[in-house]
Amino acid sequence: MTPATLLAAAVTPMTPAGALDEQGIGALVGFLRAGGVDGIFACGTTGEGVLLTTRERRQAAEAFRAVDDGLLIVHCGAQTTAETVALAAHAAEAGVDGVAVIPPPYYPLDDDALTEHMVAAAHACAPTPFYLYAFGDRSGYPLPPHVAERVGERIANLGGMKVSDHSLELLRSYLALGIPVFTGSEALIPAALEGGAAGAVSGLASAFPEAVSELLHAPADEAAARVDRLNRAVDTTAFIAALKHALVLRGVPVGRTVRPPQRAANGAERQAVEAALADELRLVSGG
Repeated sequence: MTPATLLAAAVTPMTPAGALDEQGIGALVGFLRAGGVDGIFACGTTGEGVLLTTRERRQAAEAFRAVDDGLLIVHCGAQTTAETVALAAHAAEAGVDGVAVIPPPYYPLDDDALTEHMVAAAHACAPTPFYLYAFGDRSGYPLPPHVAERVGERIANLGGMKVSDHSLELLRSYLALGIPVFTGSEALIPAALEGGAAGAVSGLASAFPEAVSELLHAPADEAAARVDRLNRAVDTTAFIAALKHALVLRGVPVGRTVRPPQRAANGAERQAVEAALADELRLVSGG
């Protein structure tokens, strides 16, 4: 059996002025690799990808690729097909190992429109593997399994799917397609692995890679409880800011800046992260 793969859904380091911080990207990647992840998923939900300009997204893809020759998947989903296609083509040219695309938000696409959008993006990055990214809470509507099947019939570079929906039933419907599926929900990791998932793409792993790696590779109750405890500490509307706060406290210079309209973590949120981090560092150090 092929070992499960863990990709950290990386935050995007920013300077206090809100610009991309390429030095911070290098430090973050080094930290994540040391923490046990197998690869990086950049510019996704945790990476604030849709809040970055097209130029910044290109810059981020190039920066992550420049500091890491390991597994790198870059999210290229955008509001229009034209921008999605341009980002996908650029990511492939930059040498990434995979391109992921979420259905564009705001206007719910029917099956035909969604299929055409995804096929266009996949063709733009071919032969680089293409990953369908299902997350109904963010796109505002589902990416139906039968659409994934239709896309797969029309492209030669389907690498698999990232499924961040929290429904086990829905996850199983994607697993039934027989393509590699990565869960984006840490709570579903044990069940996903039992169902044959290829691994996980975890936002929590961006700040706590050791905990998620343990759950993925040794999915015991204690490991699940550890991940649940950490998730509850960062489970806030300021989720990304909470992760960045944890990283800075761990000595990773990613900065605490998030792109508006995201907001910084407030005092209570920072305290929750600090308490969870104190417990986590005792576990990591064996104390």
